[in-house]
Amino acid sequence: MIEKIMKWDEDLFLLLNSFHTDWLDAVLFQMTQTVTWIPFYLILAFFIYKAEPKYSWWVFGGIALTILIADQTTSGLMKPYFERLRPCHDERWDGVIHNYGRCGGLFGFASSHAANTFGLAVFLNLKMKGKLRFLPWLFLWAALISYTRIYLGVHYPSDILVGAFIGALAGFVSWIIVVFIKREILKKILR
Repeated sequence: MIEKIMKWDEDLFLLLNSFHTDWLDAVLFQMTQTVTWIPFYLILAFFIYKAEPKYSWWVFGGIALTILIADQTTSGLMKPYFERLRPCHDERWDGVIHNYGRCGGLFGFASSHAANTFGLAVFLNLKMKGKLRFLPWLFLWAALISYTRIYLGVHYPSDILVGAFIGALAGFVSWIIVVFIKREILKKILR
């Protein structure tokens, strides 16, 4: 059964990876770089602070916790444990797949890009619900960032799906932790 799922995963990867255009390569590669998104993150931080000036540090702490959980689970735990080669490191795909010349680390299961972006989307949509109307768009942003990883030949679709799930779970857990700790601290202060 596992072999069949892996075959479907590889076939879907080959199909999705085959849809590429040379002029788009540099654009999608740049989209996966953290530095590209610094202005976006600064604007997002501004809106978070504007919506919650007194308690925004809870939101920023929750974001940090989400990224910590998501990134360490995927990069620190799963990749070394499962040791699934990235497609661009797998000799079977030499000359078959499209890769923009950069591959990243040896192992790819599960995607840290997917985990971090979906974690951020879930946490912010839970924590800032009703305060910032544009936050549901973060899911589209996370999906786009995740897709670039398949386009660039560095992740299989299952790497993305599992990474997105880990990220969503990290965002949910962080939200529960932040809500619980904030409530307990405020209870003690208000006594």
